[in-house]
Amino acid sequence: MPVSVETTAPSKARLWTGRILTALALLFLLFDGIMKLIRPLAVTQAMTQLGFPQGLSVPIGVILLVCTFLYAIPSTSVLGAVLLTGYLGGAVVVQMRIGAPAFSEFFPIGFAVLMWAGIYLREPRLRALIPLRT
Repeated sequence: MPVSVETTAPSKARLWTGRILTALALLFLLFDGIMKLIRPLAVTQAMTQLGFPQGLSVPIGVILLVCTFLYAIPSTSVLGAVLLTGYLGGAVVVQMRIGAPAFSEFFPIGFAVLMWAGIYLREPRLRALIPLRT
């Protein structure tokens, strides 16, 4: 049975839901990246708890912000999402390595789902590439 692939523009409701999910993801990622650059006490303590040298906070923040900016630009949003998925996967591994509670491990996964849902709802080419059966 052939699969129907939607390549038309999304409905207004789908488009706005996707924009809102994307905006929520962007706000969190920007906040996280900026905090890694500013390095308040909570960030330096978290870096120590996770076993990272303090000097890595700024490079990690720069990487996060670059990937976030790619995600924010519509023409590079899928590339940004792929890179951020890798970044968030690293966060899962770090949490597992220190034996953090399950929420700490599942938060980056849920966040990646939120991020991808935002693009999926507003980008017909992505829906064509990854069609969901109806």
